Parts: sequence; structure tokens; C-alpha cells
Amino acid sequence: MVSVSAMLFDIVPVLIAALLSALIWNYFFIPPVRTFHIGTPEDVLMFLMYFVIAFINAVLSFKIREIEHKVRDKEEKENTLKLYDTLLNSLSHELRTPIAAIIGAVDILENQAAPPSIINQNELIDEIKIASLRLNEQVENLLSMNRLESGILKPVLDWVDINDLIFSVIKKYTTHHSEALNIIFNPDEKVPLIKVDAVFVEQILYNLIRNAHVHTPSKSTVRIAASYLDEFIRFSVADNGKGFPTEEIKFVFDKFYRLKGAATGGTGLGLSIVKGFVEALNGHITLENQSSGGALFTVVLPAESSTLNLVTYE
Repeated sequence: MVSVSAMLFDIVPVLIAALLSALIWNYFFIPPVRTFHIGTPEDVLMFLMYFVIAFINAVLSFKIREIEHKVRDKEEKENTLKLYDTLLNSLSHELRTPIAAIIGAVDILENQAAPPSIINQNELIDEIKIASLRLNEQVENLLSMNRLESGILKPVLDWVDINDLIFSVIKKYTTHHSEALNIIFNPDEKVPLIKVDAVFVEQILYNLIRNAHVHTPSKSTVRIAASYLDEFIRFSVADNGKGFPTEEIKFVFDKFYRLKGAATGGTGLGLSIVKGFVEALNGHITLENQSSGGALFTVVLPAESSTLNLVTYE
């Protein structure tokens, strides 16, 4: 009990516990029993030795707990500093780059001696648009991560046509990103209406597509599939890139983690946000390398289905 107390309380209660344990031992076990009187010098010595040992045990257990706390605090501070450095390094590039592009394009438009041609003007406007969208993505990722960690974001379930939702995400992504990316999605008409948080699922899909886009060569192909079975909606996002190093797969969902030797770009938040949204929906996500090449992300979410049949009117 003295050792347990030393792991739970401050030093004063621990010392009191050590004293009480010695007195209780004396009262019940040292002759004459049920008194605090000690009959022989040998028993007095035994009582004192017991108290000293209990006292030393209490102090040492307390000191060990203090050392463990200090080590843990030190590790937490080191991890915090590491995360801070990682975030600062990532944001210093990821936020500065689009801001510099916007400022540069606006500066050209303002300071040209002659009015810019329609072609040049459209190019500069497109550059501002792309940079603004990139900046907005990074800010949204930071806000989403903060909301997920603080528990502010709670799923709001509603009936959703998952095929329409996927087409909507694809359209949104291709509208925001002019770079060549071939996204293939063949809808499964057997998938019923399901009850999920459409905003969460949209964020999951968008970030998975973005991840595939960033980490695959130009003009790569991304394949999306969705199916429903036994009250679970399952969708996957696969690419034909190089895949992930096997030894790093277990780290890819960690916050601010970036692959070794990865090209500049991204804060390492996209996949951790995906995992956060998936877990908020009580689902799970897995990553594996395909035998044919490329990465395959699979998301499985519990989802109630509707018994209503979808009817298409022409």
C-alpha cells in the first residue's frame, strides 16, 4: 500500500501511510498484540527496521515517479518542438509559395506600362486563382485538424447518394486543379441511399484524390470505386504511381508526416485529416501497395441504408 500510495499521491500522504503501516503492524502482530506497547528490545528493533524500510520504500517510489514524470514531460516537450519545427517548415513553404504567386501576379497587373493582352491577363488571373485555391486548401486542412482534435466537429448524418457525391467531389477537384489528372469512376447502381455525413465523406475523398495527385507523375490515373455490403459502405481510391515504401506505410496517417525524399509540397496533414474524419464516422482506413503498382486506400464506414429504390426519370 505504501508503494501504491507513492505512485498516486504526494510525499506527505505517502509518509503518513508508511507511519500508519508500521503502527498497524505493531498493534496487530508485535506482542503484546492489540496494544502499542513493545515487549522486547528485539521487537523494538524489528519495529524500527520496518518503519525505516517502509519510509525508504515510500521515498524511493515517490522519487521514481517524479523522475518518470520529468522524462515524460521532456519527451512531450521534444515532440512538441519537433511538431512545431515540422509545421513551421511546411507552412513556411506551403503558405509562402501561393502568397508570393498572388502578390507577383497582382504586381504585374498593376505595374505594366501598357494594358496587358487578353491572353496574358487570363494567364495571370488563372495563376492567382490556382494559388488562392492552394492557399485555401492548406488553411482548410489546418482548421479541420484543429476542429478534429478539439472535438468541435461532430458528424451530422443524412441520406446521401454516394455515387452523386463522388461525381461532385471529382468535379470540384478537376475544377480547382488544372493540372492533368485522369480520374476514373464507374458507379455501382446497386448502391442504395446511405445515411452518412456528406461533408465528412467529401473531405475524405477530396484529400485522398489530392494525395494521389501530389505523389504520382503527371497525367497519372486515379480510380475510385464504391460498394455497399452488410450495412457498410466501402470505397477505394487507387493510383498507378510508385506506391509507398513498405516501412513507411504505418506512419503515413501521422500528423505532419512526410515521406522520406518526397518532393516539396504538402504539410503532411492530408492523410491524418482523412483518418480523423474516418474515425469520427466510426470507420477505418487501410493503405496497401498494389501488385500492379501504385497505392490503394480503402475506407470502410458503417452506414444505414434506405429500402427505397432509386428511380431515374428521362
